[in-house]
Amino acid sequence: WEARALTDFPEGSIGSWAWSPDGRMLAVSFRQTDAGRTEAAEAEREENGSSTPPWEIDELFYRLDGDGYFGSARFRLHLVDTETGQQRMLFGRGTNPSFSFDWSPDSSELLVATNVSREPLLTPWKDELFRIAAKTGKVRRITGVPDGWKSAARYSPDGQRVLFAGREGRETWGVRNSHLFSCRLDGSDLQDLTGHTDFCLSSTVISDTAEATFGAHYDFTADGQQVLMCFGWHGASVVATVPLAGGRVRLLTSGPASTVMGNLSADGRRMAVCTSDATTLPEVGLAEIRGGRQLQDLVPKPVTNFNGPLLKQLELSKPIEKWITAEDGTRVHAWVMQPPGRTSRSRRRCPGVLQVHGGPHALYGTTFFHEFQVLAAAGHVVVFSNPRGSKGYGEEHCTAIQGKWGAADWTDVQAVASFMEQHPAIDPQRIGIMGGSYGGYMTNWAITHTDRFAAAITDRCVANLVSMAGSSDYPLVPGEYWPGNPWDDNQEIWQQSPIRAIRNVTTPTLVIHSEGDLRCNVEQGEQVFAALKMLGVPTRFVRYPRETSHGMSRCGPPDLRIHRLGEILTWWSKHL
Repeated sequence: WEARALTDFPEGSIGSWAWSPDGRMLAVSFRQTDAGRTEAAEAEREENGSSTPPWEIDELFYRLDGDGYFGSARFRLHLVDTETGQQRMLFGRGTNPSFSFDWSPDSSELLVATNVSREPLLTPWKDELFRIAAKTGKVRRITGVPDGWKSAARYSPDGQRVLFAGREGRETWGVRNSHLFSCRLDGSDLQDLTGHTDFCLSSTVISDTAEATFGAHYDFTADGQQVLMCFGWHGASVVATVPLAGGRVRLLTSGPASTVMGNLSADGRRMAVCTSDATTLPEVGLAEIRGGRQLQDLVPKPVTNFNGPLLKQLELSKPIEKWITAEDGTRVHAWVMQPPGRTSRSRRRCPGVLQVHGGPHALYGTTFFHEFQVLAAAGHVVVFSNPRGSKGYGEEHCTAIQGKWGAADWTDVQAVASFMEQHPAIDPQRIGIMGGSYGGYMTNWAITHTDRFAAAITDRCVANLVSMAGSSDYPLVPGEYWPGNPWDDNQEIWQQSPIRAIRNVTTPTLVIHSEGDLRCNVEQGEQVFAALKMLGVPTRFVRYPRETSHGMSRCGPPDLRIHRLGEILTWWSKHL
């Protein structure tokens, strides 16, 4: 089979697409490039010696980390005839950053979950559900569904119900659990299928071998009676099931290995999965779906071995699981990675590196983390954990830091640091702390509140919540996650900003940031570096070009990722 071009869209970006069940149409999300930003317009300016035009911005959402600047251009839902390639826009309401959609089983209509309010970044709880006739484009809003974030909208296999992942009520940061909801086509008979559990459908185990995605993913068994879903729990990505009619949620896989759910075979009897653990890079596998109403546990069988030859050449560190008790009795899930080949008989103590994850509402786990393996191979004992604020341990664990950074989370991080100081493999005088994004925030918080760490690395950090409130692609909504606002009621976010106490720092600190970071703007790292230089604290600023983004360590150019790891190793070698 030879591929052929089907569509003839103007210059722009395709977000996602879905075949209609009858195979006659494709639903495609497409965003047309602003006329002044096309390749042709750029070539004309170069020929005429004209300047790059300014962005003329009227809406709060005009850029997105990893996507760049796009002004007023938005993704719209188009239908494409799979025979002729002819396309037409079906749905183009609102200015929301994104939307989810699904075909009805009979291909007659599409379901869309989106936010059509004037400024969706300020009211993310205003997501709505729409049914759109494929032939006429007639739009029907599904009423009776409460306010709240909604995503991953799907029709049930019989077409009689609508499902979506979401949360009820006003919320901006996804701190509460995402549940799976089901209702009739008119919005009646709303059921929360997972609300009786403490699972969160948007809980994500992060690593540096894949981009971080925080959306919900689920599918249906062949008989349409069970929903299969995937989320992070206690340090692993797991697959679970719940009856479509409601009932018990049951895990079909468990840690320490992570199983990431893909799609199902046409007959619904097999699931494609991606499996990995701390010493095994991700590979594709297949899992048989057996058991009818009472599904059996999934046992993925490997299909690929792309990374096998490489892994045979490497000596890797296998994490040891620990549960650490914080000062107030909270149990913190943690892992310890010692240098490969080191045994309990080894008397030499090693430098330790405490890693703090970003989010903050995400989690570390036993997936393959290249950076951790590099540090362990260089002779460091790496410790990583899921302090309060992390997903995967229930809603109370996660909401404990809502609007209160530097409190319960700091208590837990200090408990992990104390554990490291007592660990027989770690030299207590040579412990460093590092992290990215919120992990950079916690690194900044640590060095402004203690001198127990010999050195630090703050990566794509948060330092000043007042300035970040307006410099991030997702501005802080006043009075929501944090009380007050950043202009005349900013006492809380200023008190929680590490830059406020930067005068206390004596810890040598490496600052890493990307000029193209639109989530935690480079000005955050600039503030830390400038302050440390003025205070005479040993520091270095590694500033990556604007072509990189907030996720540079995960999905940036390979040469720059290697450079970053080299800078990290050099800093630890010098200061630990």
